Amino acid sequence: MEFLPPAPPGSTPARVLTIAGSDSGGGAGIQADMRTCALLGVHACVAVTAVTVQNTTGVKSFHEVPADTVAAQIETVVPDIGIQAAKTGMLASAPIITTVSATWRELALTVPLVVDPVSASMHGDALLASSALDAMRDNLFPLATLVTPNLHEVRLLVGVEVVDAETQRAAARALHALGPQWVLVKGGHLPSAQHSPDLLFDGTEFQEFPGPRVATADDHGAGDTLAAAAACALAHGFTVPAAVAFAKGWVTECLRAAYPLGHGHGPVSPLFRLTR
Repeated sequence: MEFLPPAPPGSTPARVLTIAGSDSGGGAGIQADMRTCALLGVHACVAVTAVTVQNTTGVKSFHEVPADTVAAQIETVVPDIGIQAAKTGMLASAPIITTVSATWRELALTVPLVVDPVSASMHGDALLASSALDAMRDNLFPLATLVTPNLHEVRLLVGVEVVDAETQRAAARALHALGPQWVLVKGGHLPSAQHSPDLLFDGTEFQEFPGPRVATADDHGAGDTLAAAAACALAHGFTVPAAVAFAKGWVTECLRAAYPLGHGHGPVSPLFRLTR
């Protein structure tokens, strides 16, 4: 695959802000975002929303960062460093989601925003209370350039059980009605498909992004990695469809390079980039 153009040594690279939780196991969350940004030649700024206690077998607990501290991180970083794109991951609670949305509006930000609506575990268990889901739908989605839910998150957000191409399109329509410019309904958990069919929708046109299924149980952080790669591409001026195509290729290579770790699911790995 082709990579993003590197900044010349000593020059300032593109900057992406990730607003997400910390993964103590290093496989997902801010750690995954920063790995992808670094290996794509992008400088990552962070606003930490939660400190999780987790390893490869799952999340044991987490501690929310106070909402005003989350806002202060964004308000401090953006005017000083400047960003060309941003992404969100785990936002933990309704107050944090509402505060992030309000801060975005107060700063009058116009850069692309990728919302990875982290609300369900890889096993389909809910990670957000219903009030937080409401805050995401009502406050954050209307600000988003692109939202990237997996099928478990689709079910929680719009009540659509995606089982085939028809229901995947219905889910995309329902999500787009919540206000984002573009919706990417990821098909990695669609058991009826031989491939991994991701569907992009702008309210008018559907675009399909098929990809090979990579046979690995080490897929921790795949959603974070795809969203981060899309944000990096948008920071470089890619169109949304081109950014999605790039991110799809990137996460596929990261899945191929995934490695076993601990006693559970190992992480997808952008470290393959070091050999190319």
